[in-house]
Amino acid sequence: MSTTASTAPEAAASDRAGASRRQGTFYRGDPGMWSWVLHRITGVLTFFFLFVHVLDTALVRVSPNTYDQVIETYKTPIVNLLEVGLVGAVLFHALNGIRVMLVDFWSKGPKFQKTMLWVIGVVWVVVMVPGAFFMLKRTAEMLFGGN
Repeated sequence: MSTTASTAPEAAASDRAGASRRQGTFYRGDPGMWSWVLHRITGVLTFFFLFVHVLDTALVRVSPNTYDQVIETYKTPIVNLLEVGLVGAVLFHALNGIRVMLVDFWSKGPKFQKTMLWVIGVVWVVVMVPGAFFMLKRTAEMLFGGN
């Protein structure tokens, strides 16, 4: 008989715990795992933005006229929506990074990680709602008329 074999009650309890975790989402993770996924996605998006930003800024030395044309395309409503998304991604990435550091380096961090996740969610919404309003105000006025 194997020394690692589990008893029937232990196996049943494990199956119940696994079944409850599998319900609800495709990813099968708790909010902390979704936070991990979003942290990776926002990090990659921020990296690609910085890469494009360096390339378009380098255009000023190669061809100032092309640089001016590229900058003019950034004044469109679609790019304005992308800017709001960028700000949201960077803000979440920064707030979640602080939470990750607290979980790693604060002795009580693991105990409060779920609470801290909800706090960063609330802070994100509190900052993003007025931020998105002011960022999109010019685009809305341009599209729908206004002052």
